[in-house]
Amino acid sequence: MIMAENELLAFRECWKQELTHKIKEDSSSNVTGNEAVLSAGKPQKEDKPEYVSIAEGLLDGRTSPLLERMQEERSRRKRQYHSLTNACSTSLQQQPQRKINKGDKLVDQFIQDLNETNDIPFFDIELPYELALKIFQYLSRKELGRCAQVSKAWGVLAEDEVLWFKMCQKEGFHSSASVSDSPCWKSTLRDCRRSENAVRSNWKNRVGSISQLQYELGKVLCDVSSCCGYVVAGYTSGDVRLWDTLHWDSAASFLRPSPAMVDVTPRPHVSHVSVNDGVAAAAYDDGCVDVWSTETGQEPVHHFQVPGRVQTLSLSSDSPTLATAAGLDVRLDQPDDRGYWRTLCQATLPKPVGSMVLVPGSGGRRGDSGPLVALSAGETVYLLAPEYQEPRVLHTVYGHPVTCLDASASRAALGVKSSGWAMNDGGNKIQVYSLDTGQSEVSVGNAAGDFSCINLRDSPAHLLVCGNKDRRVRVFDLRSGSSVISLYAHHMGVTSVQADDWKIVSGGGEGLVCVWEMRMGAKLWEMHNRHPVRHVRFNASTLVTANIPDEKSPRGACITDDDLTAHRRHRGVICHYDFSEDSISQDHVLPICRSNYVESSGYNYNIGLAVPYDILSGSHPSH
Repeated sequence: MIMAENELLAFRECWKQELTHKIKEDSSSNVTGNEAVLSAGKPQKEDKPEYVSIAEGLLDGRTSPLLERMQEERSRRKRQYHSLTNACSTSLQQQPQRKINKGDKLVDQFIQDLNETNDIPFFDIELPYELALKIFQYLSRKELGRCAQVSKAWGVLAEDEVLWFKMCQKEGFHSSASVSDSPCWKSTLRDCRRSENAVRSNWKNRVGSISQLQYELGKVLCDVSSCCGYVVAGYTSGDVRLWDTLHWDSAASFLRPSPAMVDVTPRPHVSHVSVNDGVAAAAYDDGCVDVWSTETGQEPVHHFQVPGRVQTLSLSSDSPTLATAAGLDVRLDQPDDRGYWRTLCQATLPKPVGSMVLVPGSGGRRGDSGPLVALSAGETVYLLAPEYQEPRVLHTVYGHPVTCLDASASRAALGVKSSGWAMNDGGNKIQVYSLDTGQSEVSVGNAAGDFSCINLRDSPAHLLVCGNKDRRVRVFDLRSGSSVISLYAHHMGVTSVQADDWKIVSGGGEGLVCVWEMRMGAKLWEMHNRHPVRHVRFNASTLVTANIPDEKSPRGACITDDDLTAHRRHRGVICHYDFSEDSISQDHVLPICRSNYVESSGYNYNIGLAVPYDILSGSHPSH
């Protein structure tokens, strides 16, 4: 180590001699020898070449030519910091002195170190904009707002349109939009959240419009289905009616039967109906099935007939796939790429089909896998698909019939009735199976009554809502198998139910439609009609309910009567609730607010009266 230092000193002395010799040659002739030596030790600044000053700086031990400017900046900041601390200390001299601990010194040192850091944000120097954008996309709305206040560079980054576009889609708004569809996605997200809060408040307070979808010539209502703004209803007169609640002026409101059924007298009753975004289907008591397009017109696009009466009919929610069951026979129909309908598969079961549902997301039009049907027959639940040679058994327990069935994209849930010796194991249960593995995932329930309805496809993730004949609505957590909430809802049993992340809508056999707040378990409001509630379907801002009579041929009606109408109390009713912000206007108020004085008063609940009750024609303003 000593030898290395000696060599470095020798190198520096040799370099100084060379520099001294070079300066002597460039100096003037009248400079004496002693002055030349002094000028070699400390040359004048204006006579030195630039490389000489740099070399002398390196020989003096400095690491950078910019060190002087860095030292000046550091000294300036230290003086500024000391001036601030001195001002604070003079103001504190009048106060009692307190003991200075080590923490205060560390804080002062930390503040001094912060003052010596660079003012430029590190994102501008060390990280590209795209990489910083990827880091910011994991932040929430509140965190982005805080980052926007750090600096101008962070503010520009936090206001990036791509960040707010992805956040808008992550929260479920404008899922099919692109980045260029909005000039400011931050404002769009703010408006969407404000509208969502307003709609939720309208739901809780039952503020909005209520419309009854009536068809006077339809006699008695038989079945109702709704999906994506469409509502389809079948009547005992054989008529099928379609409403487009998004465009009330739709021309395809009356769906005509096939030409083979036009001359049939009397026309058979409509037993089952179903609708999705593209097609609507109806089954009649004589075994005929008609399929219409919701876009092209009123004539059927597909017609077939099965032997016997159609017991159940199911239409896929995301593809034009239709499953029908009549007696022991089950068939699956779907159009090809050219629009021609064909039968994908047929099967015969040992027992009649009780309930059937098409698994969502298995339509076969967007993937390699074909449609998948889950159906129950007695004590057994089967899975039917075109690639299966025969139906596969998903669940079977002898002496334990299946009372209800529903399926999501990955699970199937079924209510199992316990009877006889099996009553000792806890009562009726709900079995949940995985459609991928075919194995049971969880068993919940243990209720005394039979489970009458299950809604798995529309429930939030890991939740299942169901209704029971013991008058209760239950919500189960499928991860833990425990009950989240149990509500005493309907004294004549629960007939239909649906839930989302904060509310539950249930219908009962006594005709009540109840809206519940899930977290508190409190009833928000209810609506009553004469007949049992057989259909409940809601989305973010609308609710469709149907009260369908059990008696299709009411007593006192004459079959030879030419009048196709039935008394209002026998028909049943379909109600459409709209809780959106734009529905609270003069064009969407309740009929009681639009009626004149000669009509009888209607039902008035939690509404703001409008003309003609608030403004009387011909009256003086002072009155």
